[in-house]
Amino acid sequence: MDLIQTILPSLLDGLKMTLTLFFIIGISSIPLGFLIAVIRVYGPKWLGFLIQIYVFIMRGTPLLLQLMFVFFGLPLIGITLDRFSAAILAYMINYAAYYAEIFRGGITAVPKGQFEAISVLGIGKVRGFFKIIIPQVTKIVLPSVGNEVIALVKDTSLVYVIGLGELLRAGQIAANTYASLVPFLAVGIVYLSVTAVITVLLNKLESKGNF
Repeated sequence: MDLIQTILPSLLDGLKMTLTLFFIIGISSIPLGFLIAVIRVYGPKWLGFLIQIYVFIMRGTPLLLQLMFVFFGLPLIGITLDRFSAAILAYMINYAAYYAEIFRGGITAVPKGQFEAISVLGIGKVRGFFKIIIPQVTKIVLPSVGNEVIALVKDTSLVYVIGLGELLRAGQIAANTYASLVPFLAVGIVYLSVTAVITVLLNKLESKGNF
């Protein structure tokens, strides 16, 4: 108990960094992924092909490698980012690729008759897309998006490689300092608590089904 009280401030500081990364990446990558999906489905073929290559690279290489490339590799071509900005950029382009595929699947899952009905009723393509198609896509993709959101909480631990002090790094330092597994246990409980809250919120959103 005394050890927990001793390491608690450092764990809370690490949790603050973890949650900050989580919220910024989530808020930025989900809309970006949706935009990429729309462009791939409705845009010109050459642009869709480029997006396919981007998605293939992002999904086919480890996030850890991408994080290292952004932070250590970009300075070689004259682009230098601080640790926090590099982490945001790497995670954003990685998760946007996953979300793009999820949204693309949701868009293509909507029956083509819905699009034809929009034209027949004279609603307008843009208005019909936002009022009729997007709510259906949201309902289809919500479980998959939720899985990625939960995965993001855990994936933030990878920022240790560029020296950011997030939750797991704080626990590792404490475990090495005090030669104890208690910090790791505490970190696990914190991660479980955060993912439990997110899971409850996602389940409530799914159960409402009024979007």
